[in-house]
Amino acid sequence: MSESPSRRDFLRMVSLAGAAVALHPRALPFSPTFTVNDMKLTFAPYTLELKHTFTIATSSRTTTPDMMVQVEKDGIIGYGEASMPPYLGESQDTATAFLSRVDLTGFPDPFEFETVLASVDAIAPGNPAAKAAVDIALHDWVGKKMGQPWFRIWGLDPKKTPVTSFTIGIDTPEVVRQKTIEADIYKVLKVKLGRDTDKMMITTIREVTDKPISVDVNQGWKDKSFALAMIEWLATKNILFVEQPMPKEQVDDIAWLRERSPLPLIGDESVQRLPDVRKAWGVYDGVNIKLMKCTGMREAHKMITLARALDMKVMIGCMTETSCAISAAAQLSPLVDWADLDGAVLIKNDLFDGATIVDGKVTLWEKPGIGVTKK
Repeated sequence: MSESPSRRDFLRMVSLAGAAVALHPRALPFSPTFTVNDMKLTFAPYTLELKHTFTIATSSRTTTPDMMVQVEKDGIIGYGEASMPPYLGESQDTATAFLSRVDLTGFPDPFEFETVLASVDAIAPGNPAAKAAVDIALHDWVGKKMGQPWFRIWGLDPKKTPVTSFTIGIDTPEVVRQKTIEADIYKVLKVKLGRDTDKMMITTIREVTDKPISVDVNQGWKDKSFALAMIEWLATKNILFVEQPMPKEQVDDIAWLRERSPLPLIGDESVQRLPDVRKAWGVYDGVNIKLMKCTGMREAHKMITLARALDMKVMIGCMTETSCAISAAAQLSPLVDWADLDGAVLIKNDLFDGATIVDGKVTLWEKPGIGVTKK
């Protein structure tokens, strides 16, 4: 049987291609089966300027060191951010040193988060905010490549986002009163405690509003009996829960306090990464998960899943951040009980438009990736 001209031409083309490869591999006329990832990572320091001096139990500041990160491939840019309040031990210098060691070109498939981000995590211990910046930028790139926001990729309902609290730092009665008035659109206030002005802070706010309050002690109470007396007093003031009432090292004291507390206790400084969620079970009623503590969206999602399996309450929180990191955290917000995602509204120089607060509620938009555009 004679072969048709088209079949002969096809076989001849395949034969010539094989010969060309044998003589010179680069002469292959077809696309190779492997790919090289040419994703480029860049970063630059940035300083967040706060609208008001921000005071907690252990420190005060008017600025927050920050690092802006980008990953770029196929004409798509993914944005990430590392916010580094000084008391957490990271700085622009440490972030620069870490990010300089990150090479994404060694991973052929940027979609393989488990491999890529585990390798980034293994570069050096610590550096959770710098790692979070890479994680957020990579999530943003992948979401943009897919043309979908992450809450859609995760199959979450944007109508189930919680209201977010607005944070009021430790200050004078006059300033506390003014901040409370400025926070009128918010349904819940978060109040920093942990100094000898605790009762003044709550009493001053109650002169202005009766809306619910969550309190964050930032490890400020050292004695368990004093902490219990304070919580019993707070329980009469329409308080939702108490965050990190005592130093994280005082595990037995906190467990003792939880057994007697009329209000739920939420772990913050005690809960950094995934293994800490299991350790918090039986010591706290819930956990506060922050991208800057846990290395980003990938691990935050795992932490929420584990906390729910342990029947614990979940809060998604933030540092002072631009709308970049806030919007990344907001993608997870339909999964949690409480949100404290006001970090971008506390600064004067936000670089992004992203998730917003509408009538006190975290609001997600149908923008791909983490949902931000650069201003």
